[in-house]
Amino acid sequence: MSATLCHPKVHHLEIKFSSVKETVMAAPMPNDHSWFFALALCVSFLKCLLINAYHSTDFEVHRNWLALTHSLPVSQWYYEATSEWTLDYPPLFAWFEYGLSHIARFFDKEMLVVQNLNYASPATVLFQRLSVIAADVVLIYAVKECCKCLREDKGKDLLGKPSFILTVLVLWNFGLLIVDHIHFQYNGFLFGVLLLSIARHFQNRHLEGAFLFSILLNLKHIYLYIAPAYGIFLLRCFCFTQNNADGSLQWRGFSLLRLVALGTIVLTTFAVSFGPFIALGQLPQVLSRLFPFKRGLCHAYWAPNIWALYNIADKAFSIMGVKLKLLDMNKLPKASMTGGLVQEFQHSVLPSVSPLATLVCTLLSVLPALLRIWHRPDGVRGFLHCLVICALGSFMFGWHVHEKAILMVILPLSLLAVESREDARIFLILSITGHYSLFPLLFTTQELPIKIFLMLMFTIFSFTSLKTLFRKGGSLLNPLEATYLLGLIPLGLICEFVYPLTVWQKTFPFLPLMFTSVYCALGVTYAFIRLYISFLTCSDTTKRIKTQ
Repeated sequence: MSATLCHPKVHHLEIKFSSVKETVMAAPMPNDHSWFFALALCVSFLKCLLINAYHSTDFEVHRNWLALTHSLPVSQWYYEATSEWTLDYPPLFAWFEYGLSHIARFFDKEMLVVQNLNYASPATVLFQRLSVIAADVVLIYAVKECCKCLREDKGKDLLGKPSFILTVLVLWNFGLLIVDHIHFQYNGFLFGVLLLSIARHFQNRHLEGAFLFSILLNLKHIYLYIAPAYGIFLLRCFCFTQNNADGSLQWRGFSLLRLVALGTIVLTTFAVSFGPFIALGQLPQVLSRLFPFKRGLCHAYWAPNIWALYNIADKAFSIMGVKLKLLDMNKLPKASMTGGLVQEFQHSVLPSVSPLATLVCTLLSVLPALLRIWHRPDGVRGFLHCLVICALGSFMFGWHVHEKAILMVILPLSLLAVESREDARIFLILSITGHYSLFPLLFTTQELPIKIFLMLMFTIFSFTSLKTLFRKGGSLLNPLEATYLLGLIPLGLICEFVYPLTVWQKTFPFLPLMFTSVYCALGVTYAFIRLYISFLTCSDTTKRIKTQ
């Protein structure tokens, strides 16, 4: 652009352009943003239509938390065990439930009685569903802030704007819709805090971003998985204010004042959150609730990660061992990893995996990404890439990972997908595979057409919009990737329609879940590898997202 501005023949045109630009900027802007509010309003209306849909045991979990925070003193919150769904979120989320409980009493006071287990009156259902929809305002605001950080070509039509595509990919995210507004959780609210924190970093408001993430950690501790990305980024790019000419670290640029400011923010947030329980001498009890290691390596339904592949390999080796008469079938555990139960199991052939082993594997899986942003920082975009890798590495190798945790990867990756062709490719593979892995969460007949329709619409939009955005360069997916994703169609037909009609449904009910987990684990693993290769080989000068 600088060469053009120096050319004398375009000086007159530049003056005219500046005049037109000033006129446009001075004009009212509401229409430019009307599409955003229309999308937010429409998805909120859709959520209202799902109020009477199926809800899982998580509905009772949060009702119980409403009851115990409202009816019991703070000193009993993390000891109460009338329900099996004891409070196991950090204190700030407990206070969030406490605040909601004071509104809940105007709907139905009976839901706030601790002894009313599995209470689900129409008023209770209405309140809990509306509370999730209302809390999603945080997500809507966060997406609006993220859109401000995108670089856009003003000449493109609406469907080709990264901000429009990002808004749909997040606000209309298939996983969020079925997990929060059918299955029942508050992920939209929590992801809103995360995305707002990321937006603040893109806007060079790093202390605000750190403060928001500290709050997030005290709302749900699963976000500890991405804490290393935050810690290394802030230390390297915020506490060190200068670099050498080649981009390497300049130790003289270290700012003790900035480090103290960050430390004060983090420690103050944790002190406010955990302080009352420390004063009561209950910190060990709170931590025992937050980190229960007696639930086994895998959830009842295997998350599609490396341990799903490990489990199926163990099962295959045990069958082969029995066939070859190398193993005694009577000495093998009965359906050890395929019983669909939440408890500790021993593998039959392969070494059993301990919580410490998963921790080591997780740390090793994210270490190269952390070293990358320390030695060759790529600004906030590099941080976001590292954050996604930390989330996916933890999903791949973590202990007792829930299948819903894949959303912690897909949603931040959406920001990268609208800025980079390679990230768009990885997003398509990971989002389609990860979202499909959530299908078993909704197993009721009446929700079957809903989940198929929502998944289909989200997938079609993702493909068409990203293909339009990156129309140059051919197809986003190669034939092998496209074939793998198309394989989800026959898999879905077999698991949802064919298998329930067979005699094996009663004798081997876990098989469809196992097939889904293993097949999806292949796609998630492939996406993890591609994401790592892309991150470690990308140029330091690649900056597609602007800062304000």
